Amino acid sequence: MFWYHELTRHSYLSVRQNPNYLSWEDQPSVYKHYPESFERFLLDMEDEEDRFLFYSAGLTAKKSYPEGEYYLRINPSAGALYPNELYVQIRDVKGKRNGIYHYDVAENALVLLHALEEEAGLEPYLGYRHAMKGYLFLVSAIYYRSSWKYKKRALRYCLLDAGHLLGSIEASALLKPHATQLCYNMDRGSLNAMFGFGHKEWFLSAASVAVPISHSDVVPVQFSLPYAEGSGSFEKSDVIEEAYEETKVVHSCRKEVRAPKFTYETGMLQQTIFQRRSQRGFTGEAITKGQFHYLMEVLAQPILSDCDETVSVYTVVNRVLDMPLGLYKEGAYVKYGDFSRQAGYLCLEQYSLAEKGALTFFLTSKGGNYQALYQKAGIIGHRLYIAAGYLGLGCSGIGAYYDDEVNAFLENEEMVLYALAIGK
Repeated sequence: MFWYHELTRHSYLSVRQNPNYLSWEDQPSVYKHYPESFERFLLDMEDEEDRFLFYSAGLTAKKSYPEGEYYLRINPSAGALYPNELYVQIRDVKGKRNGIYHYDVAENALVLLHALEEEAGLEPYLGYRHAMKGYLFLVSAIYYRSSWKYKKRALRYCLLDAGHLLGSIEASALLKPHATQLCYNMDRGSLNAMFGFGHKEWFLSAASVAVPISHSDVVPVQFSLPYAEGSGSFEKSDVIEEAYEETKVVHSCRKEVRAPKFTYETGMLQQTIFQRRSQRGFTGEAITKGQFHYLMEVLAQPILSDCDETVSVYTVVNRVLDMPLGLYKEGAYVKYGDFSRQAGYLCLEQYSLAEKGALTFFLTSKGGNYQALYQKAGIIGHRLYIAAGYLGLGCSGIGAYYDDEVNAFLENEEMVLYALAIGK
């Protein structure tokens, strides 16, 4: 097991012996802005391509709390801390200037970082030989946005949230519709240097919503961007930075070339994407057997990727009409019992979610590429959010749980990556 994952396991004692006291005066910003000298293009919601970008990562709502206001986004994030930033190369898209952009979420604008020449681009850094027509997305993490609250465990949340952002891109692309190809076998070192990130921000993954221009070879684009502050305050974590460096190069990858097949109606899907929210609790009502099978069918769909890791999906059935209570793996029955109370306890005693929900999911893996497998868990989680919302159900991602006790309950020794609860 990867040392970082072992180091950041939660237990009943650890969460009580090491409570985290937040320093509100040091709370980092959740928005990154480039200087006004960079050209900006506000997104037009009447334009199909701009809507596609907005439905990948835009702001959708505002909530007010005693400690301040929070703006919710298309993609969920642990603690509403949003550690991830989105960059995109656009090539040969109608109405768009060829270039490499940063998506400024607060302004709902594309910020032009570097104009593209015809023969150069980001493609070679992502393993593409030919120029790609369409969108090449890059997902980064500004880790202090998350470590401010979650300390050493924050890399887990950065990766899960990056997976949700990739899942948001995949869902938005279905509105066009286009398949989304994920890329982890990328030259992170060169990209981090060109974008001027230093040690505060790094790239985690990429996503292609594009097709090759077969006659056009492309050379690596070269540029050097100035550092742009993305968090305001900052506290260095040697543990997180070491874990990132050790896992940024993938190895022994298996490609997944099969495309997923979903049965969403476009109008309902668009409404579901925009209205997605994380539930704070459930009522304890049951869902139907048909809804359960629909969710499992969505989870069974492949994820197009250049480095696919196996992620096991366990489901605790708490309340499904005409189905036995108990634990299931990949939809197949494992053991009988009413484990709803136990599921709530395992998720750091979040009983209103994991006990009161109709289903509790645990995702685990023994794969070797940590960044890829953890982001895949986030993508699976986002597919659950979308499928549940499409069915009129609620969903909540749970990134904190008693790791060892979950392993004992599941009777496996894989790394526990994520928990989610679904219900009414």
